[in-house]
Amino acid sequence: MDPCPFVRLTVESMAIQLPASRTRPAGSGVHPSTTPCYANLNLQNFPPQTALLPVSTATAPESSTSAAATFHLRPDALRGLSRLNLKISVFSGRMGGHTCGIKGRRLLGFVHVCIDLGDAQTKACLHQTGWTKLGRTGGNAAASLHLTVRSEPDPRFVFQFGGEPECSPVVFQIQGNLRQPVFSCKFSADRNNRSRSLPCDFNNKGGGGRRWLRTFSGDKDRIGRERKGWMVVVYDLSGSAVAAASMTTPFVPSSPGSDRVSRSNPGAWLILRPSGPAPAASWKPWGRLEAWRERGPLDGLGYKFELVMGDGINRGIPIAEGNLSVSKGGKFRISGSNLHGFVMESSVEGEGRASKPSVEVGVQHVTCMGDAALFVAVAAAVDLSMDACRLFSQRLRKELVMGEGSELMFV
Repeated sequence: MDPCPFVRLTVESMAIQLPASRTRPAGSGVHPSTTPCYANLNLQNFPPQTALLPVSTATAPESSTSAAATFHLRPDALRGLSRLNLKISVFSGRMGGHTCGIKGRRLLGFVHVCIDLGDAQTKACLHQTGWTKLGRTGGNAAASLHLTVRSEPDPRFVFQFGGEPECSPVVFQIQGNLRQPVFSCKFSADRNNRSRSLPCDFNNKGGGGRRWLRTFSGDKDRIGRERKGWMVVVYDLSGSAVAAASMTTPFVPSSPGSDRVSRSNPGAWLILRPSGPAPAASWKPWGRLEAWRERGPLDGLGYKFELVMGDGINRGIPIAEGNLSVSKGGKFRISGSNLHGFVMESSVEGEGRASKPSVEVGVQHVTCMGDAALFVAVAAAVDLSMDACRLFSQRLRKELVMGEGSELMFV
């Protein structure tokens, strides 16, 4: 598999030096450090980003490992472009705020950074670092801005579902204009869940651990008020199962009379990988996804994803948490400095919209086709969670309630 060229542009080590206040005695060196300052970062064809600016009185700002802003340059953005312009506008006052009908911010100046893309796809590049004077906006002495702007190659594997996950689609690898089938999916919805086998220690290992799975049996009044037994198995081109997403905790209303899955009682999936040689391979848990319906002014799908550690089903490392708009959808992302930057991203359509998820995976996290299949299974589970968390007053499409049963053994 050949990856697609991506470039990660990072702006970091940002700080501002303000001219000494003229309302103080000469030589006092007093700076208006209590005044908040921030920067708007605009890169052409990308959504703007905002970063707070610490005020510095030193010749160099304190070192920081966190980036003020990060832009991910996709292959289509890189094609036909030799350079980009980054404009940084610096303000004092509240971010986007108004005070008594008067704008509560003041433009202090701006900086332009030219991003040369000539070698950005093949090697790390430093585009600017150090202090620079802000462009003057009046007769006042200009402030100075410290920043570091660098780019580095960030190649990714890109996959696209050929249809909605519940329709058992083919999954293609995308390379420019090429689409090559690499996986196939099989969705099943076994409401009786009679063909699955789970070991007892998956439920509560050692007695003191957190409960990962709950029983599928329920009261008679819950029949029709729970979504359970969904599964997606991912196969490679030889027909071998290489990953799976299995709904292990039903999606149920939070309480009698409620119409939604709550954060206090989320549904959950296990992301599984085969263990041992095919065709007699057993399945081992690799990750766990919880999902629920958020309350509040913005109706959203809440989620939390964690990696399962070793054989300890009760131990997990949270690596992604957030929410997606129910009406508009969004992007599910796994990234972070403790995970070596970008890990994966998948698209999720809003409720009621046809969804063919796209999946991007950083090359450093893929050593074989099976690794990529795990992230494809995660993307399928996130997409299906949008349906699993629909209000229970709404009907689901027939594929989600009439799927074939399937057999999957955990050991």
